[in-house]
Amino acid sequence: MSEPTIPAEGRVAVLTEPKHIDVRTLPLPQINDDEVLVRVEGCGICGTDQSEYRADPFGYAPIVLGHEATGEVVKLGKNVTTDYSGKPLKVGDKIVTGLRPCGHCAICKRRADMIHLCENGEIHGLMPGEDHFFNGWYSDYMKCNPGAVIFNVNDMPDRDLRILIEPAAVIVHAVEEAKKIYDFKHGSHVLVQGCGPIGLLLVALLKTYGIRNIVAVDAKEARLEMAEKLGATATVNFSDYDSVDAAADAVRAVTEGLGAEMGFQCTGSPAAAAALFKYIRRGGSYCEVGFFTNTGDATYNPHLDVCQKEIKLTGSWTYQAGDWLEAQEFLKEAKDRGLPVMDLVTNVFPLDQINEAMEYALSMQGLKIEVVPEL
Repeated sequence: MSEPTIPAEGRVAVLTEPKHIDVRTLPLPQINDDEVLVRVEGCGICGTDQSEYRADPFGYAPIVLGHEATGEVVKLGKNVTTDYSGKPLKVGDKIVTGLRPCGHCAICKRRADMIHLCENGEIHGLMPGEDHFFNGWYSDYMKCNPGAVIFNVNDMPDRDLRILIEPAAVIVHAVEEAKKIYDFKHGSHVLVQGCGPIGLLLVALLKTYGIRNIVAVDAKEARLEMAEKLGATATVNFSDYDSVDAAADAVRAVTEGLGAEMGFQCTGSPAAAAALFKYIRRGGSYCEVGFFTNTGDATYNPHLDVCQKEIKLTGSWTYQAGDWLEAQEFLKEAKDRGLPVMDLVTNVFPLDQINEAMEYALSMQGLKIEVVPEL
């Protein structure tokens, strides 16, 4: 395969301050023997991207965001010959990138099973302070740093399926964490609260695992309808009820009169996090996977919500490299089964309209919003 022509310049979408992204044309960086240059094909808008755009809570600006993405290798450092899993890597391959732990902190040195909790970990699209801006996926090209966690995904030709790998890895990891506190059975009653892209992918994953009783909870009827298409067997629109207790009654009505055995909290709402305790039966379990930024405190009753019910609780944070491999297999399985996971990508915007794309994502009118270099 002949080497592709690489331009001298490319565009990057730089968040300069809250609610303002400046699309700039800058010289492309050179790569060294341990780096990879990628031509961006598409990148989804994550809730974390929306939080950064809305208020820059991490203080990262100026920064190029975007991490739910895929692209094509156009230049490969001579020392990079395989992806993270050992699969050969060459120019022309389609890739995605994951979280790279630092390898030096206490977590990395002492807990190999928890390196995703590395406090110094890097993910392209959340890396401020470099001497160039081609380190996030909202751009024409992206430079993968030395040691980047890269996966060759040539066996997934659909671009929209590939941009779902990163959020799919999030929910794969959540289920793995949930398995530590709950023994899933085919007949389990599992509840998913929040039917955005994360919650909807979780519904589909549970379906592929053979869970026969999946309850989806949300306030938007269109999202609940999508949940049913992806495998939910019952839905509860909590906006139909005048109190959390009334919504909990509706949940119990579709879960043997008892409530869910396992509940996943997939919103960024503290009120929703508090409500989920009411939806879970005595002896049940709760997995929190919705808060990747701080949106405030939640209130619960330690006696009624936790101790009396003997609820087991776990959190889930990002993913490990192995979760990316399982995420790929899940998406292939879901597609083969006819589950419409690619329908989660509802809107596509060109890079030059990224501010409009962010505003549209914040409006919650669509599901997964995608940004591409050109339409």
